[in-house]
Amino acid sequence: MNVHEYQAKDLMRQMNISVLNGGTAKSGDEAVEVAKKLGGNIWVVKAQIHAGGRGKGGGVKLAKSLDEVKKYGDEIMGMNLVTHQTGPEGKQVNTILIEEGCDIDHEYYVGIVLDRDTSKITMMASEEGGVEIEKVAEETPEKIIKVGIEPAVGYTASVGRKLGYGIGLKGDTLKKAMKFFEGLYNLYVQKDCSIAEINPLVTTKSGDVIALDAKLNFDANALYRQPEVEALRDETEESAQELEAGKYGLSYISLDGNIGCLVNGAGLAMGTLDIIKIYGGEPANFLDVGGGATKETVQKAFEIILEDQNVKAILVNIFGGIMKCDIIAEGVVGAAKELSLKVPLVVRLEGTNVNLGKKILSESGLAITPADDLADAAKKVVEAAKGNA
Repeated sequence: MNVHEYQAKDLMRQMNISVLNGGTAKSGDEAVEVAKKLGGNIWVVKAQIHAGGRGKGGGVKLAKSLDEVKKYGDEIMGMNLVTHQTGPEGKQVNTILIEEGCDIDHEYYVGIVLDRDTSKITMMASEEGGVEIEKVAEETPEKIIKVGIEPAVGYTASVGRKLGYGIGLKGDTLKKAMKFFEGLYNLYVQKDCSIAEINPLVTTKSGDVIALDAKLNFDANALYRQPEVEALRDETEESAQELEAGKYGLSYISLDGNIGCLVNGAGLAMGTLDIIKIYGGEPANFLDVGGGATKETVQKAFEIILEDQNVKAILVNIFGGIMKCDIIAEGVVGAAKELSLKVPLVVRLEGTNVNLGKKILSESGLAITPADDLADAAKKVVEAAKGNA
């Protein structure tokens, strides 16, 4: 689960992590009132959407007067902001953040992720902040300092020193940075984050260390023990189909292709997407119905898939274990009839009650194309999608 920058910074304040003073607004006039409360003579007006690259898209403006605060607030509020992370469709800005100005001396990058290769929380820092970290990793990887943290020990001062020295910090600035690193680590662990990213982390000419931007992602599977975090969820930033799928226990992620996929099991679903690509097709979604799906949830899965107007064919790929093939077959037939299915449908069944499942499909009277194995299914659905383009 993602949160907005202003929400991330509120959580950081609770952990005594240094961030700039700011406030949110819904209009240019409200932005001016926030700026007046902050004081000073320079402010930053920032679009709040769940995507990076906002500055390049025109969603971050430096205002040098209250008139400019109002102007930029009115321009940004409600705009459809397109960045490299939103895709060409962009995202509508529903909230703006106004922050006080900052006397920046240098920009750095700091991030925390779980390194699955080492099974350790890994902290990263780079002296190249304010730019895309992916670009730094590709062009100058030696400028990214990584420190794995032993699970049984946790954060120690030596972690902070390695990161700080690695990016050239010294003296009091190093001490402040170490305190910042420790606070960010504690936030990451205590709030069940999956990603914590500060880009840029800045040092000021007066020697302070402050997060100028903040990105926090949270483990959705841990939200049951993080009610404060879950309350920050902004459903307007999420796909309507993904939200609807979640209500029925379905795991759905929209993709850019034209072949709808209904699969049981996350691993099999990933394999299905891969083999569709191998045969020259493009998946329209990831959809895992799980092991406990019913006839009704299968029908709901079809409804969600067909809400995507780009879908030109559907592949159902089921390996029956806990999930029995006949239950899936009944759901497929029911959905196809109820929804008056117009796109080609390819079904591959294997496992528990497979013969019964195939019998239900063959006797349905519907134009369902059976497949013998996964490769056969992928080949047939790719051809069907091309024929229905």
